[in-house]
Amino acid sequence: MGPRDVLNKLKWHPDFDLNEAEITIIHRGAPRDRLVIQGEDVIELGSGFMKVNRKDKEVKIPYHRIVKIVSGDKVVWSEKR
Repeated sequence: MGPRDVLNKLKWHPDFDLNEAEITIIHRGAPRDRLVIQGEDVIELGSGFMKVNRKDKEVKIPYHRIVKIVSGDKVVWSEKR
């Protein structure tokens, strides 16, 4: 199961809530090249990217830049390295 599948499950499954998720992505220039996106900022889950609200701007983030997804206090997906 990839990050898109996990995000869709958090969004659509009644036992989960995407708004409570934290999505860590690769973001050059950020501390340690990582940035955390709040689930409540996700606008759309497209086929190759997610669209998020970032500083009052819509930004497309490819799924391959996601390194970790946390829901509550549990890591529900992480990149295998």
